[in-house]
Amino acid sequence: MEDIKTMNTDIFRLFDHDWALLTAGTMNDSNAMTISWGQLGSLWGMPGKAKNIVTVFVKPVRHTFSFMQRHELFTVCWFPEKFRKDLGILGSKSGRDGDKLALTGLTPKAVCGGVGYDQATMTLVCKKIYCEQLKKERIPDDVVATFYSGPDGIEPHYMFIGEIIAMERQK
Repeated sequence: MEDIKTMNTDIFRLFDHDWALLTAGTMNDSNAMTISWGQLGSLWGMPGKAKNIVTVFVKPVRHTFSFMQRHELFTVCWFPEKFRKDLGILGSKSGRDGDKLALTGLTPKAVCGGVGYDQATMTLVCKKIYCEQLKKERIPDDVVATFYSGPDGIEPHYMFIGEIIAMERQK
């Protein structure tokens, strides 16, 4: 495991362009989904001693949502471009309908109590420290119209904040 303080990356590119795989649960009970919204930062501490955190957003209709609620740990993993198709599958198919991971070339592995993947270039293991649903009335109207007005989007995302407890990177 590496110290998170050694991370040197374009954090704006990580989620929006590269996508990430959010996995909640354990090796025996987990589900993964592709995400493109997220945040990295620091929270709840004096200068130089704040918790290093990841914030992810999950709609309650997603199968992964119940795993995020039930389990204390989740991982956020990034992959080389050649796994983009696999991330597309994990973002468009539901784990309710079967083993969607079996449709990919990804190999799960245990990482500090969470689930990572052999092919990931970077894995952040996170301990859930806060969760709250976004309030529709506080979201800008254009965002509500785009993301929260259809039959699948009535309920806004939940925000999950996780303290980064471990980081693994491929050499």
